Amino acid sequence: MRKANRHSARRRSARRGFTLMEVLLVLAILVILGTLVVANFSGIFASSKIKATRAQISALEQQIDIYQLDVGTYPSTQQGLSALRVAPPDLPDPTKWLGPYAKKDIPPDPWSQPYYYELINPTQYRIYSAGPDGTPNTTDDISTVSG
Repeated sequence: MRKANRHSARRRSARRGFTLMEVLLVLAILVILGTLVVANFSGIFASSKIKATRAQISALEQQIDIYQLDVGTYPSTQQGLSALRVAPPDLPDPTKWLGPYAKKDIPPDPWSQPYYYELINPTQYRIYSAGPDGTPNTTDDISTVSG
């Protein structure tokens, strides 16, 4: 009887741990699942940055349109978006500027780059973000043209 007990005790102690192959297989599965999760979330994160940029540009458009109603013209390209916070020194009639039109400083886009503004003609302007690559006037820019 003693031999049978020793033999079954050895078998139980041999089965207590995992083999190296089992551990490696579980790790491989976890790495694959982790990669899939990160890939899905990075796509969602990128999409949310684009949506946030569009929302911010829309808010800037509203502020510029109110500026135009008060002053009579859109800010020049040189005046830029800073005209929403501080009256430009070269206004023909400074008494018409009733700002600030933006409550806070113009924030950077979600990629920590500034928003760009250009006056296309007296009735049209463009506000844009350089987008994910951070380089203006490339295919990934996020922009709007008024009018």
